[in-house]
Amino acid sequence: MTRCHNSEVVLDKRAENREKALRELQHLEVLLLDGHFDYGNGYHGRCYINPHALFRHPSTIWRFAQDLLDLLPTDLLQSAEIVVGPATGGALLAHTIAGLLDSRRALTHPASSFAPVHIDKDGFSIRPYYVQQIKGKRVLLADDVRNTGQTLATCAQLVKEAGGTVIGTMEIYDRLESTAEIGVPNFALAEYRAPENYKAAACPLCARKVPITRF
Repeated sequence: MTRCHNSEVVLDKRAENREKALRELQHLEVLLLDGHFDYGNGYHGRCYINPHALFRHPSTIWRFAQDLLDLLPTDLLQSAEIVVGPATGGALLAHTIAGLLDSRRALTHPASSFAPVHIDKDGFSIRPYYVQQIKGKRVLLADDVRNTGQTLATCAQLVKEAGGTVIGTMEIYDRLESTAEIGVPNFALAEYRAPENYKAAACPLCARKVPITRF
């Protein structure tokens, strides 16, 4: 009974932390819920996570990364060897998490590593130097936001091709609309089901001439 009670306390604490993070993301104007945003993929919508606001103060991302690590089971914390994230937001988060992992493990534990996924006009790739770092390693994938989950799935495939093994994924904010699962545990600091997205050609916000928010 005690074990069951302790599990309920942990679940309640995690739910409380998620609600707190959601409020803080809105307060810091990182999570914007009532705008008109062009997502750059042929869709528009009212909800957007502003990475510029998230990463402008390093102390903010450090605090969110600490809270995100609190959600991870001990076995993942101890076994992860390298943290990988897509540029730019995911890479900054992954770099921070890799450093914070070392503060939660014994001094004799091998230091965590970091590797970015490069994005350019040709798509996603991992540079040869980092491919060598990933080979044979247990990998955590990190991104600032999970929309459809396709970015994390693409990164997972690149890690696999580099010879690494993805053991978990994580993000600051999950829109709860993922359609691409990669078969490992996923952890989100904040969860919020976003309003419907619209194809750009049929966007009601455009029809009402609501200006698109620019950063």
